[in-house]
Amino acid sequence: MARRRLGQKSGLVQWIEADVTSAPLPEQFFDISHDRAIFHFLTSEADRRAYVAQVMRTVKPGGHVIVATFAADGPTECSGLPVVHYDPDSLHGKFGPDFELVEHNEEMHVTSAGRVQHFIYCHCVKPH
Repeated sequence: MARRRLGQKSGLVQWIEADVTSAPLPEQFFDISHDRAIFHFLTSEADRRAYVAQVMRTVKPGGHVIVATFAADGPTECSGLPVVHYDPDSLHGKFGPDFELVEHNEEMHVTSAGRVQHFIYCHCVKPH
């Protein structure tokens, strides 16, 4: 769908389809890591640690990390899959003191089916 939306400009994007916890991504390459609804699907502690390790490895020092997950009162599952809920402190806690929490926001997202889902966004900076 994203390729279709971009049309001819889609050739300017390097498309990667992989498991985010183990993809062979370049080290200290990205200025920004933006996750809109992946992290809350990682229900095992091992997967969450692998995800955070990937972010730490691939984001440049001083880079930005933006993660959006279901808030504490969000749905118990999404697309038939279980999810984990977070508040700003618990989400930032998963990334640890190596990341400076710059800000957090909340969103009441309305799905295409008209359901309201409560999201939390955290914006962190990776230390230099």
